[in-house]
Amino acid sequence: MNEILTAVIPVVIIGLICAAVLVTASKIMAVKENEKIPKIRECLPGANCGACGFAGCDGYAKALAETEGTPTNLCVPGGDSVSRKISELLGVEFEDVIEKVAVVHCSGDCRFTQDRVEYSGIESCAAAKLIFSSKGECSYGCMGLGDCAKACPNNAVCIESGIARINTKQCVGCGLCVKACPNTVISLMDDVERAVVACNNKDKGAQTRKACKSGCIGCKKCEKVCPSGAIKVVNNLAQIDYSKCPDCEDFGICARECTTGCIVISDFTGQCNAAPN
Repeated sequence: MNEILTAVIPVVIIGLICAAVLVTASKIMAVKENEKIPKIRECLPGANCGACGFAGCDGYAKALAETEGTPTNLCVPGGDSVSRKISELLGVEFEDVIEKVAVVHCSGDCRFTQDRVEYSGIESCAAAKLIFSSKGECSYGCMGLGDCAKACPNNAVCIESGIARINTKQCVGCGLCVKACPNTVISLMDDVERAVVACNNKDKGAQTRKACKSGCIGCKKCEKVCPSGAIKVVNNLAQIDYSKCPDCEDFGICARECTTGCIVISDFTGQCNAAPN
């Protein structure tokens, strides 16, 4: 018995000394957290989408608390209400949030195009692209396997008639669907805009037309009729300069004159600006 105690007691004493040293060290060497960080963090929605440009909500909260001049209006999913709370907490002037909404640059549903291979693998656009480059006739278009829908935390994305559709009233502009799309078919735009080129194909007109009847053929008709010079055809694909679009004297003429109907005019207002029912 004495032999056991002789062996155990020194170990216990050493353990207690080590514990005391660690506790003391943790207090002496502890890095004090800025008291504002948890308070700011509580204001943020917790989407951790990275739309603010930081590594999630924690990163943005830390930047706001410790880096002077960090804008308070970078949380797109949180909208104006979050920006206002942060501004009041930090005692700075309120900055309006430019709300974003996701849009799909593809209108090639099952009416206008078809698959070139019968895909029976993992239900994932990323997997299909890795194996076949694209399962559809249009290698630039939506593959319709729902990676974007799975990534959306607000159920704002669904697959309908073979392509992704966005319910803009549920979309908060977090951009997670944009990151999930391997064909870069989805992008974010200011939800005050009203015109979208619903095509992503950069092939020449004849090749595009063969792959999808609703694809942009780069005919430049929209470019020629646009009175504000907001549309340019680049790499066989029409692109809209939204800084010029609001000045249009005949808004919507680009869509009316579009040969294939790939320019869409609609109300893309997102959740943050949606009118109450």
